[in-house]
Amino acid sequence: IFIVVILGYIALGVVAWVHGDPRKVIYPTDSYGQFCGQRDTLNENKTILFYFNILKCASPVVLINLQCPTTQLCVSKCPDRFATYIDVQASYRYRPDQWNYFRQFCKPGFNNPRKSIAQVLRDEDCPSMIIPSRPFLKRCFPDFSTKNGVLTVANQTTFKDGRGKTRNVTDLREAANGINNVLDARSVGMKIFEDYAISWYWILIGLFIAMMLSLLFLVLLRFTAGVLFWIFIFGVIGIIGYGIWHCYWEYDHLKGIPGSDLTVYDIGFQTDFKVYLQLRQTWLAFMIILCGVEVIIILMLIFLRNRIRIAIALLKEGSRAIGYIMSTLFYPIVTFLLIAICISYWAVTAVFLATSGEPVYKVMANQTLCKYANLTCDPETFNTTNVTKLCPGAQCTFAFYGGESLYHKYIFIFQLANAFVFLWLVNFAIALGQCTLAGAFASYYWAYRKPADIPLWPLFSSFGRAIRYHTGSLAFGALILAIVQLIRVILEYLDHKLKGTQNSFTRFLLCCLKCCFWCLEKFLKFINRNAYIMIAIYGKNFCTSAKEAFFLLMRNVEFLLLHSVGVLAFFFFTQRIPVFAQEVPMLNYYWVPLLTVIIGSYLVAHGFFSVYAMCVDTLFLCFCEDLERNDGSTAKPYFMSASLHRILGKKKLSPKKAAG
Repeated sequence: IFIVVILGYIALGVVAWVHGDPRKVIYPTDSYGQFCGQRDTLNENKTILFYFNILKCASPVVLINLQCPTTQLCVSKCPDRFATYIDVQASYRYRPDQWNYFRQFCKPGFNNPRKSIAQVLRDEDCPSMIIPSRPFLKRCFPDFSTKNGVLTVANQTTFKDGRGKTRNVTDLREAANGINNVLDARSVGMKIFEDYAISWYWILIGLFIAMMLSLLFLVLLRFTAGVLFWIFIFGVIGIIGYGIWHCYWEYDHLKGIPGSDLTVYDIGFQTDFKVYLQLRQTWLAFMIILCGVEVIIILMLIFLRNRIRIAIALLKEGSRAIGYIMSTLFYPIVTFLLIAICISYWAVTAVFLATSGEPVYKVMANQTLCKYANLTCDPETFNTTNVTKLCPGAQCTFAFYGGESLYHKYIFIFQLANAFVFLWLVNFAIALGQCTLAGAFASYYWAYRKPADIPLWPLFSSFGRAIRYHTGSLAFGALILAIVQLIRVILEYLDHKLKGTQNSFTRFLLCCLKCCFWCLEKFLKFINRNAYIMIAIYGKNFCTSAKEAFFLLMRNVEFLLLHSVGVLAFFFFTQRIPVFAQEVPMLNYYWVPLLTVIIGSYLVAHGFFSVYAMCVDTLFLCFCEDLERNDGSTAKPYFMSASLHRILGKKKLSPKKAAG
């Protein structure tokens, strides 16, 4: 089924590529459905879209979607001055330069200044006005600026609209809301690019140092795991102890203050949580809860001290296993490449699907009473119809891209399918990596004499087994997770659409569903991870492996708790990676290389430590399985390392095992 879905996904991409046209995203389109700036066309040198009357555009979103109800033309540059057609026509005889400048913003081929103004504006041969503009997203937008807190265009606050009225530049605000901020962001983007060009080698040095520090940390972890673990444990105890003291201090501080002796029951339900913090009963409850947690942790440390030693030994054993199979540290690169391919294919397919429509033309009439307004039309036969007679000045102009065919009707369904298969493939790539690493580390654990019995090329052997024997199991686990993730995506989409609703019950229900499916996804990831380990060890199917892994963990729940605390302590102390530099280049924004190195270092460290976490999880399940299957006798010897065996304090290892 998985292979059939992949073949269908490829077919969907091919169909989208055949029907789609990314030029619809790259190039703006004029009122005749022609691309601005396209090679080998009349618009080759006209790369910018100009709007006859930008006041008719409600917002920049409308402009970018090419659905502004005004004539749109491709021009080589945006206007740089205020001018009206009335003034230009009146002075064209003795100032022809103004006419020649203005007519470049008229329809191609129009050069008749003697035509009456009413007819020109009716037929929209020329715009009634032009205003100083600058290109943004290959479209002409008003050149706004702020002077002494007043919005201006070319230092003017008013302009003539070409229809006998004087307008304020604030009337353009709706048509260009937020454009200045985005334009400023473009200059910021250029400065960031310059900073990258100057500091790229320092960034690479910082990332290399992060990689070496991560590698060194993993090697040293076998000697420092116990220290880090106990520092974390006593740190938690100390923080909780401080919390108990602070609660007592607040409880004692509120003594004698009027109203502080009221109970929670007396004041009832309050939306402001600060009200409860004014009650002594609240701080007493907090103190009792923290005391209970503190006592539980201390008792666990006392009665489960031997289990803690085993958890620390597993952390050290993970570092030793990676030392024997160093190639596993570089496997995250394979997972990264697979996910990058999935993301690229999904993004390209989504773009082609979104641009699969054919040009749709609609009647644009100046008269509001025209019954043909906004109806679809054919520009080739439009002049032969009676629409122009019944609606003088009506035009058949490009509106948007769409279609009425079966393919165009189901584009939304195809987009959902594209997103679903993308999630499935990404989860499969992650599952393949987890199963491959688990198989490699399991081969280390079940080697009786370490490292002599570790098979040659364990990582490559495990990868081959995962592809050859476990593809179906991994695909099934990834499918379950993809379904839940798709539901979460749909819920997020519904939440975005219903943000403005006043129905409190709907918002509450949606919030509960989002929370439940978030928890379900986290639980499934936990189950899948351990199921893939069991698949790598025994080669059983997904459901059987998931069940056996779950019950194995439940039978060793105290081990699981301490193992989780140990891994948490490990990650707690690996959040900061030092970055060294000897000289600092001159930059526009010093946070650009700094933030890049921090994020890059985190990703590098996360790649190394994810391998380590998978190693420890695999060794943990193997350890639990070893305890259940074997008893340390000659017939059923333990496969665990000598250090783990000494901690158990059971039977001695055989001479061969001890030597190993």
